[in-house]
Amino acid sequence: MSKKAKLLRTIFWVFGFMLVAGLGLAYWLYDRIYSPNVPANLEDGVLYIPTGADFATVNSKLSEAGLIMKPKSFEWVANRMNYPEQVKAGRYRIEPNWSNYMLIRHLRQGIQEPVQLTFNSLRTIPELTERVSEQLEPSDQQLRNYLTNARVLDSIGYNRENLMTLFIPNTYEVYWNVTPSQFLNRMMREHDSFWDKAGRKAKAEALDMSPAEVYTLASIVEKESLREDEKPRIAGVYLNRLRQGIKLDADPTVVFAVGDFTLRRILNKHLQIDSPYNTYRYAGLPPGPICMPSISSLDAVLNAERHEYLFFCAKADGTGSHAFAKSLTAHLVNARKFHQYLDERGIR
Repeated sequence: MSKKAKLLRTIFWVFGFMLVAGLGLAYWLYDRIYSPNVPANLEDGVLYIPTGADFATVNSKLSEAGLIMKPKSFEWVANRMNYPEQVKAGRYRIEPNWSNYMLIRHLRQGIQEPVQLTFNSLRTIPELTERVSEQLEPSDQQLRNYLTNARVLDSIGYNRENLMTLFIPNTYEVYWNVTPSQFLNRMMREHDSFWDKAGRKAKAEALDMSPAEVYTLASIVEKESLREDEKPRIAGVYLNRLRQGIKLDADPTVVFAVGDFTLRRILNKHLQIDSPYNTYRYAGLPPGPICMPSISSLDAVLNAERHEYLFFCAKADGTGSHAFAKSLTAHLVNARKFHQYLDERGIR
């Protein structure tokens, strides 16, 4: 074989080796970067990255939750995409069959899936912060400390007694890692939006009441009846009493003052408790709501039925409906029937 032929043969083998090596390297790179690393059978791929978390935490959470199959390849690609320096906290939806590249790009851009934050039927701010902390990153204590901070309350024109009036029960789309400050600001915007709709603010002004006062009265209506059809009539009773300077004598406010929410019957000893929430002792509205009323109760006050009733009590039939009266005499007759009904059933 001539020298020229040998040289060509050597070049051919070298070129062939380089081609095979190049193809192997290309496949290796493609496999690491673009091949699926998220399981194809992933059903609920949600990743929570806490505020302040580093890349090691992210990689560990992905692996432990079964969201990636090859942690080492994820780490290798992440380093080349500079993700360790760009970790963003939040709640992320991870899709099946995503490659390292797709996953890292998604996390690096901070494309979060919002949380559907829901709260309703709560009595106190501690109950609210506990419910919210179950759905968002801030802890119960962090939220409570912030929402009860005197400087924060002063800055928004609220106090501990009426702060609950800021929160409208509903479902809100928010980011999981929202801060207590961001949460409060969002609730303030939602509060203003609620009162700007359906002429609510104008209706409150027509009643000569502030939104906070409407909310407080609605909280009493909320605890008086589960029947939607009765709420406007009950609201009308309380508005009549307020206009005439008659104490509200609302049993739910006594329950709140006592602090025992399991009470099924209000006794004379309960009526003697000295609390600004005891509307049997103090005229007018209590200093704040006794619960978070439903929107239907808020609208029941704003659209209260016009009538001359000044009294009502539960009917002695177990239906949850109420008997209304214009005079104390008629009311006492209704009340006597109801008390007899409770006695017969041993409710004391």
